[in-house]
Amino acid sequence: MTTLNDPLEDRFVVQAPEVGKARRRRRGGVENEEVGRDRGIVSSSDWKRPRIRFSLTTAHAILLVLLVIFGLLPILWLVKSALTPTQDTLTAPIAVFPHGIDWNNLVAAVGPNVQIGIYFLNTVWVAMGNWAVQIVVATTGGFALSVLKPKYGRVVSGMVLATLFVPAVVLLVPLYLTILHPLVIGSSMLNTFWAVWLPSGASAFNVLLVMRFFDSLPREIFEAAETDGAGPFRLFWSIILPMSRPVIGVVTVFAIINAWKDFLWPLLVLPNVAVQPLSVRLPQIAGQTDLGVLIAALAISTVIPILLFLAFQKTFLSGGGFGGAVKG
Repeated sequence: MTTLNDPLEDRFVVQAPEVGKARRRRRGGVENEEVGRDRGIVSSSDWKRPRIRFSLTTAHAILLVLLVIFGLLPILWLVKSALTPTQDTLTAPIAVFPHGIDWNNLVAAVGPNVQIGIYFLNTVWVAMGNWAVQIVVATTGGFALSVLKPKYGRVVSGMVLATLFVPAVVLLVPLYLTILHPLVIGSSMLNTFWAVWLPSGASAFNVLLVMRFFDSLPREIFEAAETDGAGPFRLFWSIILPMSRPVIGVVTVFAIINAWKDFLWPLLVLPNVAVQPLSVRLPQIAGQTDLGVLIAALAISTVIPILLFLAFQKTFLSGGGFGGAVKG
């Protein structure tokens, strides 16, 4: 006697293996997600434990408070003291505007007695010149050592690296004599911005930093450009520089910050008061200037470094500039 099979039963029988495969795929996906989450310092299973979650959250909060206290609080106190009368700063340095905000310190800082505007402009000129010279030397030097690869490139790279182990103080006397009696020009460069700009280009750290970045760039792009007939200058200007925005941002921040805070070398080569930057002039007038006015001048001098970091923070922290440059 024959029996008729139920179509629904046949359907379930046929689809049983497929359902099993789907379940295994879902189970595998969940396991892969868990494995991916477990790659952190604390796994997802440990994070679900109340004791570990509480301890880590507390540690994060403490670190955040410490960062705010040691990083942001001095800047906030500087701004507060610049807008506070000197007597209030001396009697209650922690109090927040006990007798209101006073703008006289800022007015006096930019007035004829302190003339911070002149020294601020001198600092901008020094920083811009240092930045331009360091960018040119670092990018061209890194391009020659990394991309062009001369015959004795490794020897030159080793010599550049060896200069990092020479203390900067040792080079002050020969460098000062070179600025005082330059070989090619013949006339002294003292009291000129060139005396600060030109020595800043001899930064082995920037050259090696840019060289290592160029080493990480894909060589396929260089080979394709050379196949299309691009020469060394075209390769450098049209291919490498647009891909080097992250490292150029890093060199920019380092160059301007170092020029903004440099004291010893500008003090030696810029004895004329009319061309001195803020880092040299403010310590000289500290003894004859009111404390509130001096703090206001210091607050004004910190504007450019803070704005510079805020402008370049994404470039400074980005990991690469050639995403999508090579297909496949």
